[in-house]
Amino acid sequence: MIEKIGMNLPVEAMQGEGKRVSPTPYEATTAFSTYLKNAIQDVNGLQKASDKLNQGLATGQVQDIHQVMIASQKAGVAMDMAMQVRNKAVEAYQEIMRMQI
Repeated sequence: MIEKIGMNLPVEAMQGEGKRVSPTPYEATTAFSTYLKNAIQDVNGLQKASDKLNQGLATGQVQDIHQVMIASQKAGVAMDMAMQVRNKAVEAYQEIMRMQI
């Protein structure tokens, strides 16, 4: 069965939109700090895993050099990304500090 398109269709679709609650500035800051902390912990975890595999390769416990190289590259890329994010944050801070009031 085909239903006709009425004028109330867009209004009915938007009725739930007003019920969303935006986070307070404190909640938004908390969420960002949590995200940043988790990202740093992820980079640290990748670095530790890479170090462990490198030590295992040096002692002969790990035979698969491909696994070691992949872990090393993952850790390197993650660190490069973290450094780029840090550089952009520092640049943004410096730009704000240069603003005339």
